[in-house]
Amino acid sequence: MDPRREEETKMYFLENRLKTFAGWPFDEDCSCTPENMAEAGFVHTPSDNSPDTAQCFFCQKELEGWEPEDDPKAEHKSHSSKCNFINLKKNVEDLSVEEFLKLEKERRKFIINQVCNDAIHKFEEAVKPRRTAIIKTATGEE
Repeated sequence: MDPRREEETKMYFLENRLKTFAGWPFDEDCSCTPENMAEAGFVHTPSDNSPDTAQCFFCQKELEGWEPEDDPKAEHKSHSSKCNFINLKKNVEDLSVEEFLKLEKERRKFIINQVCNDAIHKFEEAVKPRRTAIIKTATGEE
């Protein structure tokens, strides 16, 4: 198997997602334990400012500000209802090759969409000063 492909698809498996939750602030006596987070498709993506940030490996939806009583599956569905992973009716291990490839195609669509949206946002931010200058010149506000 191609090592690059293996790296890209390893998060389909619960044990690999669970490994990312080292340092997760919620462990016991709550709904958003590492196990429940990983079962809902999340990987732990902390930052210095947000130690409880988690992102779905599939749809790329990132959530933070978790409360102990938050149900990861319910939160995932409410914030990303079109995520094919959270809407799966069976375990990944039970998918046929055809079903898995269709699912992977949908995951790649989410990633492409996110990359494009990020590029559009960066472009829009970069052109704001130029747009302002053009408007000032056109209206004689220099």
